[in-house]
Amino acid sequence: MAADVTGEDQLRRLVAVMHALRAGCPWDREQTHASLLHYLVEEAAEVVDAVETGTDDDLREELGDLLLQIAFHSEIASERDAFDIEDVARGISEKLIARHPHVFAGEEAPDDLNAVWEQRKKVEKQRDSSLDGIPVSLPVLARANKVISRARSHDVPLDLPTEPIDAAAVGAELLALASRAQASGIDPEQALRGALRELESSIRAEGR
Repeated sequence: MAADVTGEDQLRRLVAVMHALRAGCPWDREQTHASLLHYLVEEAAEVVDAVETGTDDDLREELGDLLLQIAFHSEIASERDAFDIEDVARGISEKLIARHPHVFAGEEAPDDLNAVWEQRKKVEKQRDSSLDGIPVSLPVLARANKVISRARSHDVPLDLPTEPIDAAAVGAELLALASRAQASGIDPEQALRGALRELESSIRAEGR
């Protein structure tokens, strides 16, 4: 395959490479959606590392590795006529256009873009609760942040502090709590999971 291609041709080239790998490489051929999951998580984590501590070249490379995972899953799905990478791209493009009428349909931009985004998602996906759709497999601190953000964007009253705080103080307080938990023989992640379950239960009990 020629290397002197640009733009959309490079994406078509990636699809062709993936197709050839599934046909010709024993390891690639035996992979499934499930067997690839830990690679997907790992590649996403490496993108985070590249953003926080890497160079532009590092980020480009890690985004490529993450794109490979998308191409790999799409190729597997295409083999059973479920969907292909063009369907994936079409779906996200249509979703973005539908959720941004202030960009694509001449509407005024709402004052609270995040809240409007969440409300449109709720209607689109016919969700019963503001918490529906939050991945259970998220790390517990990330899930706690998502639950609180989602609840606030849906105007769910929360008995939680809202005083401003800077990033350095957040890091220091989290580290201090982890230290106090360790000294007390407490698993901080398990403790947070318990508190988060109680918060989620109270939100759902209110029908929110």
